[in-house]
Amino acid sequence: MSDDPAIAEALARARSLVSRGEDEAAKAAYIDVLRRDATHFDALNELGALAYASGHRSAARTSYVQAVRCHPNNPVGHVNLGNLLCEDDDYETAQEHFETALQFDPDMLAAHQGLARVLAEMGETIAAEAHFRKGYAGQAIVKRRYRGQQPSVPVLLLVSARGGNIPTHPFLDDRIFEISALYAEFHEPSQPLPPYRLVLNAIGDADLCGEALQRAAEVIARTDAPVINPPAKILPTGRADNACRLAGLQDVVAPKVALLPRDAIASAPGLTFPLLLRAPGFHTGRHFVRVEQTEDLDTAIATLPGGDLLVIGYLDARGPDGQARKYRAMIIDGRIYPLHLAISHDWKVHYFTADMAMDAAYRDEERRYLDDMTAVVGTRGMAALAQIGMTLGLDYGGFDFGLDAEGRVLLFEANATMVINPPEPDPMWDYRRAPIGRAIDAAKQMLLSRAKA
Repeated sequence: MSDDPAIAEALARARSLVSRGEDEAAKAAYIDVLRRDATHFDALNELGALAYASGHRSAARTSYVQAVRCHPNNPVGHVNLGNLLCEDDDYETAQEHFETALQFDPDMLAAHQGLARVLAEMGETIAAEAHFRKGYAGQAIVKRRYRGQQPSVPVLLLVSARGGNIPTHPFLDDRIFEISALYAEFHEPSQPLPPYRLVLNAIGDADLCGEALQRAAEVIARTDAPVINPPAKILPTGRADNACRLAGLQDVVAPKVALLPRDAIASAPGLTFPLLLRAPGFHTGRHFVRVEQTEDLDTAIATLPGGDLLVIGYLDARGPDGQARKYRAMIIDGRIYPLHLAISHDWKVHYFTADMAMDAAYRDEERRYLDDMTAVVGTRGMAALAQIGMTLGLDYGGFDFGLDAEGRVLLFEANATMVINPPEPDPMWDYRRAPIGRAIDAAKQMLLSRAKA
């Protein structure tokens, strides 16, 4: 690494700007370092972290990849790239980076934590558990850096080490909130809690996080501070439980969902094809398959991990053009915010794999949804979504849904784990910025108002 004093000065300036929350100026200062030394590890690594924090994931990945390429023996670079790859569902490559980091530093907690998360996602639960325990031993509470210039709002953030958490980074701004993250499964009740004015329970997946939610409830029982998304509101939001309690709402079409032992599925009564099979606790379409006919059932079951599987009725969300549509809306502090519309030729619709970037007509349709949700969803659909929100009772959550020909809501999912992803910087996505910004601002304002209550 260069000893050039100009580089040292530029790096110090960048770090000072980061600490003051002046992110755009900090990015420029890091780029100044990299103009002088394109291989500078600290500049690449810290620029990646700054890009990630501001929602520029592609830029973050570029920085982390360059850091690893130029410094293959530095475990920090491998861990940061591994974490980003894990979030992008590239688990095999992430595993390679975490294992490489542990070759250089066998005691690196962050590498054990990342490898545990990856192994769990890949269904290797026994191997994952060993790394969970190594990664979180004595590390149940982690204080994150505060970068604000004004007095902070201290927040106790309850999370699960095993995943299933609400992605809070878009709205839990470290220039406003001073965050202490508590990993519920590994917290000892005798361990003192840091100062806080608000508890944010980010443990959101009821199918995956039963133990963590119970431990989080024990923490909350010891406080009289305001709590966002209490565990008691999260526990009934598993896929099967939601299907039962939401199917009876007016103008809500919820699929039949049953959690069954894998060896009992083929003989279960009343199977209707096509049907969907899903391993509980996984998101973004992982371990989720469609089965067209009885003859395909055994083969499909064999591809999925776990002892019990969710058997889900298929809801046809195709429009007259044959394309499937999946809308997402958030409910934050009792108000509904449109977030995105994904249109795809595939039945398994996710925004990041949909056809939105390739078709201007689809983006125009999404724009209409974001600009006037009621005009697109209809009063019947909006009333149905409002009922779902009231039934869930979450402070922060969301719905993934379609619409049938009669304007009823086809409910795919409704829970707390919905992510608000800021758009990529390409001007093509400018129409999405204000609507997504309103949802992010609503979440921030909810936290601030509850902390002051």
